[in-house]
Amino acid sequence: MTHARQMLETHPRGASIETAVLLACIDACFDCAQSCTACADADLGEDDVGMLIRCIRLCLDCSDVCIATGNVLSRQTEFEPELARSVVETCAQECRVCAEECERHAEHHEHCRVCADACRRCEQACDAVLSILAA
Repeated sequence: MTHARQMLETHPRGASIETAVLLACIDACFDCAQSCTACADADLGEDDVGMLIRCIRLCLDCSDVCIATGNVLSRQTEFEPELARSVVETCAQECRVCAEECERHAEHHEHCRVCADACRRCEQACDAVLSILAA
């Protein structure tokens, strides 16, 4: 359980976009970042680490992008929709690419399956935010 809802509800200016969609994306971003970090670490522990180099790189990149996106969306004072849209689009794209890579390894590495699921969830949450920001 995160405190994101409480923080948005107690913010003096409130949420800039629909709260439920915003919260889902913030939570998905931070969850995905953790999953990607853990997946990259697990990849490093595998015997076939050489086959996982691209996966490791994409997981680390995805983690960084998700953290940045969650942070940008958490800031509601003087919210800038165009910047948010750009960041969220990048996050959705990174999550899609990372999920595709992890799915390639999911049959042999359960941590890659879990990570791919987290990436897909984050991608969907980002797409939901983008549909609101486009309106």
